[in-house]
Amino acid sequence: MSAPKKTVRRSLLVTSAVLSSLALTAPVSYAAPKPSPSTSPSATPPANMSTVGGERLGQPGTQVNLASGVPVLPKDLTARSWVVADAESGDVLAAHNAHWRLPPASTMKMLFADTVLPKFPKTMEHKVVPSDLADVGTGSSMVGIKEGETYSVHDLWLGVFLRSGNDAVHVLSKMNGGIDNTVKEMNEHAEELQALDTYAVSPDGYDAPRQVSSAYDLTLIARSGLQKKDFREYCSTVTAKFPGETKKNKKGKSVRDSFEIQNTNRLLSGDSDISVYQGIAGVKNGNTTNAGATFTGVAERNGKVLLVTVMNPEKSEHNEVYKETAKLFDWGFQAAGKVQPVGELVPPKSAAQAGAQPGANDSGEAGGAGNAEKSATPAVGASAAGGSTGIGVALGITGGVLVLLAAGAFLINRRWPLPDLVRRRSRP
Repeated sequence: MSAPKKTVRRSLLVTSAVLSSLALTAPVSYAAPKPSPSTSPSATPPANMSTVGGERLGQPGTQVNLASGVPVLPKDLTARSWVVADAESGDVLAAHNAHWRLPPASTMKMLFADTVLPKFPKTMEHKVVPSDLADVGTGSSMVGIKEGETYSVHDLWLGVFLRSGNDAVHVLSKMNGGIDNTVKEMNEHAEELQALDTYAVSPDGYDAPRQVSSAYDLTLIARSGLQKKDFREYCSTVTAKFPGETKKNKKGKSVRDSFEIQNTNRLLSGDSDISVYQGIAGVKNGNTTNAGATFTGVAERNGKVLLVTVMNPEKSEHNEVYKETAKLFDWGFQAAGKVQPVGELVPPKSAAQAGAQPGANDSGEAGGAGNAEKSATPAVGASAAGGSTGIGVALGITGGVLVLLAAGAFLINRRWPLPDLVRRRSRP
């Protein structure tokens, strides 16, 4: 069979599956109400949660369709909530308390980036004033921004994604009209994405009353962000150079050196007790006292792209959130094509209104929306701008466009293939 015929056949099969899923789930789906000022995450999942994406996703406990040939789930998972989804079709392969509203920590920065990233060109520069950093929370993760220094937007986004720098988030928020305006836009964007469990109070995920999200919503937000070229580049960058503080050298001349920053996503950068996960390409991690450890990751293996979100493992072992994520990725890659989905990642509200024309989405590059990204071979081995190293490349798109269906469903017939350098760094 020729390649074009295979593509058409695959699209028709997936379209049929999506429409069937929509017919089963759409009539019963509903969203939970926004949290009240007194609401805090419960110790156990609510009996009734949102059913956005499918009725089973609103049920407490583990949801999976085990059948002959489907591998069993890992037995030692301790996370309060998790989701395994196909990033292309949107199928939710398995979930555990998918819509349980929990504090998101710095995974909230994915919503911040998806909202603000397209607004400023990456070459734009900003001189930091004291008010830019006035509201950064005590004990925040910082990239090391200094008052009086000038940074490019590209520098600031590297600080957000690699070091999870709340200082970088606050500078970008002030550039975007202030903290309150940015949070307002984030909540509006969450509603547009149908991430209806999510309520942002701070743009950086710093613990705050009423600030919640869910494993389902974080997966939905990551999927949206990954359709933006710059988002993919930043979340896949392992190390980069970041501008330091201007000082006078021995000769009295003002000089500004740079220092290296490393991505705090341990499945991407590795650690003493965990190896780089084969095929990992981001996305974002978080950890606060109230939220515990949270993480959303995307990985590709054998042509399959999966998204996994894990929230607050009860086991206190070092890097546990990454270990449980790796186990769920392993299961997902083994189960893909064998397990029947338990739900789906829903389209944005405006998807049905965007028309059924190919390439109806934004380019997603920093500094404004443009034409849709065209099919291209990934720039394997290319370095990200600003001194980021080998693995930190923009993940190319190899075929397919955003397909909008009249019934209101959509699928992302896209891939985000990883650089060869990442593929070769397999787990032991």
